[in-house]
Amino acid sequence: MKIDLTDTTAGEINKALVQGRRDIGTPAVGMVLTLVIVTDEENAYDALKAANDASREHPSRTLVVIKRISRTPRDRTSSRLDAEVRVGAEAGTGETVILRLYGEVSQHADSVVLPLLLPDAPVVVWWPVNAPLDPAKDPLGALAQRRVTDTYTAEEPVRELTARADAYTPGDTDLSWTRITPWRSMLAAALDQVDCRVQAVEVEGEAFNPSCELLAMWLADRLDVPVRRSSSAGPGLTGVRMDTTCGPITLDRADGSLATLSIKGQPGRAVALKRRDTAELIAEELRRLDPDDTYASALRYGVDRLNAVPEQEASKPGSASTSDSGSASDSGSASDSGSASPDAAQPAAAEAAKAPAKKATSSRAAKKAPSRKASAK
Repeated sequence: MKIDLTDTTAGEINKALVQGRRDIGTPAVGMVLTLVIVTDEENAYDALKAANDASREHPSRTLVVIKRISRTPRDRTSSRLDAEVRVGAEAGTGETVILRLYGEVSQHADSVVLPLLLPDAPVVVWWPVNAPLDPAKDPLGALAQRRVTDTYTAEEPVRELTARADAYTPGDTDLSWTRITPWRSMLAAALDQVDCRVQAVEVEGEAFNPSCELLAMWLADRLDVPVRRSSSAGPGLTGVRMDTTCGPITLDRADGSLATLSIKGQPGRAVALKRRDTAELIAEELRRLDPDDTYASALRYGVDRLNAVPEQEASKPGSASTSDSGSASDSGSASDSGSASPDAAQPAAAEAAKAPAKKATSSRAAKKAPSRKASAK
């Protein structure tokens, strides 16, 4: 059932919702949350379709906020609110209100949305495109317990991750993080099957895909090892290789649907890792409304720290050269002290007789050199 309202108010929209429920014979409200979608006219259809599919798992009132662009100065000074109310089969298992804001009212979308929120129910705000740099300080984001963005749609996704890290507030999340949930689960399960230590990791995926960076940052943050990010033709994430003390562990997905898990000493196994659509991603995010501390830790690790050599690794060559020079000087001083012994003043015959003893002394010094090098390390 659809009800179109032109130049209306929030009170009239609430009356239309009640009337619509009565007309279809379901006056009771059985929804668990309010989902606010902030988008443009171009992406409204896809976002609303994903929300309706997700409502089968999470019955909700969906408010779609579309800020229309005023073309003339006169239109910018006037305000108008148009609404389309959908209940019943048109709105999945919940209710849908499409709000189109014109003129000055588009700058005060929170005042329009606030009277339409379900009472005593959590609020989730989702920006499919053009998300603000600081969602928590956005007027609509301030109304929500969870704020969902998607850096994959940004013009510069990797730089967007840095901005998200600087402005992170508990309750923020991103669909690029949600896309790698099956990968994180599979890699954690693979490490549970072996008793070894991870030494280095390589994450491979298409360029400008923030999910690849987020997976690499998560692995670097959790394993505390150097992680290398390499590019491929895609689609999306194509592979992860972990070098361990027990041999390599690889997870490759070349076609975007079926992956192969390879562990040294075990046969390769086919794993289902298909690329999920937006409805599945939103449904997953709506399952939890508490802050995601794992996402926050991975995000704050920093993209600029990927492909870098840790300090302890970088210091090893210098320490080795220092120890080598130290051992060389020690052995040199030992040989010098041996050559400078009082026996040098003895006759040539006595010197020749003592030569084997000096060789034994130098060999013992050479044998002690590795121990000095080890202690220096």
